Amino acid sequence: MDKQIAIKVTEILVKKLGLSETEVTPDANFIKDLGIDSLDYAELTMEFEQTFDIRIPDSDAEQLSTIHQAVDYIKGKLDSKK
Repeated sequence: MDKQIAIKVTEILVKKLGLSETEVTPDANFIKDLGIDSLDYAELTMEFEQTFDIRIPDSDAEQLSTIHQAVDYIKGKLDSKK
């Protein structure tokens, strides 16, 4: 898991959803552990797109259920832009 991306993702979750940093662990499930609903998830996806200047298709976003998966996905998108 890329540390810089993980830090940014954590900042977004803390700022946008009012979560504490201790709740935002790599294995935390967005829905089960963090209580994120579909509207929050859509907003998070848009925030990730803006922050990292990437596009996340809905079909891909639906597959991302943990913070670790989201960080790895974002890293993959950024690596493919190089």
